[in-house]
Amino acid sequence: MTTSELYLGGQWVAPASAETIAVENPATEEVLGHVPAGTAQDVDRAVAAATEAFPGWAATPMAGRGAVLDRLHGALAARAGDIARTVGLELGTPLKVARAVQAGLPLTVLRGYADVAVRDQRTETIGNSLIEHEPVGVVGAITPWNYPLHQVVAKVAAALAAGCTVVLKPSELTPLVAFLLCEAADEAGVPPGVLNLVTGTGAEVGAAIAGHPGVDMVSFTGSTATGRAVAHAAADRIARVALELGGKSANVILDDADLTRAVKVGVGNAFLNSGQTCTAWTRMLVHRSRYDEAVTLAAKAADGYPVGDPFDEGTRLGPLVSAAQRDRVRGFVDRATARLVAGGPDAPLPERGYFVAPTVFADVDPDSELAQEEIFGPVLSIIPFDSDDEAVSIANNSRYGLAGAVWGSDERALAVARRLRTGAVDVNGGAFNPLAPFGGYKQSGVGRELGEYGLAEFQQTKAIQFKEHGQK
Repeated sequence: MTTSELYLGGQWVAPASAETIAVENPATEEVLGHVPAGTAQDVDRAVAAATEAFPGWAATPMAGRGAVLDRLHGALAARAGDIARTVGLELGTPLKVARAVQAGLPLTVLRGYADVAVRDQRTETIGNSLIEHEPVGVVGAITPWNYPLHQVVAKVAAALAAGCTVVLKPSELTPLVAFLLCEAADEAGVPPGVLNLVTGTGAEVGAAIAGHPGVDMVSFTGSTATGRAVAHAAADRIARVALELGGKSANVILDDADLTRAVKVGVGNAFLNSGQTCTAWTRMLVHRSRYDEAVTLAAKAADGYPVGDPFDEGTRLGPLVSAAQRDRVRGFVDRATARLVAGGPDAPLPERGYFVAPTVFADVDPDSELAQEEIFGPVLSIIPFDSDDEAVSIANNSRYGLAGAVWGSDERALAVARRLRTGAVDVNGGAFNPLAPFGGYKQSGVGRELGEYGLAEFQQTKAIQFKEHGQK
């Protein structure tokens, strides 16, 4: 799975440096292959290609861009099996989840943007002004390792539909699936320079993109600390920034909730992708009258997550992405002072691979490290509350505000959901909607992705004034 080339200007070309980055299989600790360690010089070439392609792509009618995205969807769908397998290898996502989420979700998002683009665009007028929505320009897309194709497509599809051109830097931990996207783009006839791929580290390639004078907008998904650095680099040249950052989401279970379902779904959400999900409901808040029962149910549910080989159909929890990530998560578990009810540091694990056992803590202090820090692993904290007001207060006691959930009678749950300072809330198991806006409050980010709100992030708004009848 080694590749020695970058995708620039519609061609596979040699990078400026012969240096490479090893891509590891986190389940076996073996090297899968290598990708180019791109440099600032490669970013310069990519930006130049994107800049040259921009006028023609921006001038393409939106329906024409939609037709290209439709062809891209077909080419990518034909690779769905390869996508699931590749993500299973480079990230360790269990194959069943890789098929449904890592391959299925980006195809759904891409289909949505292809459909948005081919629809007739409404002309908006305000008084004597015609309002136009124009592409921002060249977009630098810097994406994370946990959903390595979905996070790419959420940015690339929206940007391309809006008429922007893109320089893409995938995570150096999970870069391989991005090559499948570029192969599909080449096959689908995406015009040269509209999509460009530069692999490399954040310190080298990410920093070069964020600070490049030819990049009109930076769209970044990743940690809050790195997002802060990206925002600073872009702010120095007054470039637009969209940031999708960390989360510490609360799952609020009221006393009139369907407790069994709320706990089961909540544990599944917290452990999805081995807990490496920014929207994971890692804080389970339960009314004290049902708290002991919830703790028992959660511990039992956690025991139903077998850890192991992602390609074993019985595996529900794969490895973490790297040794560093495993060690970081284990550090949180080792330092925890709350009551351990499932998993923990002594739970049996495979001899090889970067695994952490599905772990549940009860009686967690809402102000403790467990409840405040984004752990990004299969670790769930359970916290009691005595009233709806207290539940809202605990849920909002976070510097993050990305997602959350509420369970209870519909009217009451909706009232609580409206009080949560977070960008998305699921009520009684409401399904994720890839056409709805996605993004966070507070330190969880700036801007929105997905659907028409995501499209708008990549557009500038222009007012054109006409002389009204009777004016002189």
